[in-house]
Amino acid sequence: MVAGVAAVGAGIPPIEALAMSVVIFAGASQLAAAELIGRNAPAVVVVFTVFVINLRMVMYSASIAPYFARQSAKWKGFLSYLLTDQAYAVSLLKFERNGDVSRRWYYLGIAVPLWVVWQIATVAGIALGSGVPDGWHLDFAVPLVFLAVLIPAVTDRATVAAAVVGGTVAIVANGLPYNLGLITAAVVGIATGLLVEEVA
Repeated sequence: MVAGVAAVGAGIPPIEALAMSVVIFAGASQLAAAELIGRNAPAVVVVFTVFVINLRMVMYSASIAPYFARQSAKWKGFLSYLLTDQAYAVSLLKFERNGDVSRRWYYLGIAVPLWVVWQIATVAGIALGSGVPDGWHLDFAVPLVFLAVLIPAVTDRATVAAAVVGGTVAIVANGLPYNLGLITAAVVGIATGLLVEEVA
């Protein structure tokens, strides 16, 4: 819903806001894109920002890919489209603890309802537009969701280092133009996690 409200608030036409939700299907990226579009940022900055924020999906894919190694290329393509922070975190925990589960159907059982609810909520946000009272503080829901996903995923020194450093840089670099603070935090956090993993 926040993504829909943000898109309309940035002056994006409703049909394009919904198309952005269907095509990008990534909350943090959609919010960043809407904010940049609202500030009349150059298109290259918007695309680059979305690209960098979604780079985490490459790591998710590399991590979860072995569990889908026997799937056809078509299935892999469809499953990758549905990849989100939540679907990744819940599925990976299940796969690691239970080797007998039907991985494809378990993943779809999580990912498809997430996709459906996301699109419905986006439409609701677009319909509400700027009519949502500021007192609702919907923007606070986004970091809460990411915290809920992050905490179970922090399991070793590398992930702790990435989370702490990335979070700290995000706070310190918050004032950078064009949402570059978020990009900087993501890159530095990832680099820190990789460095700690190499040293370990």
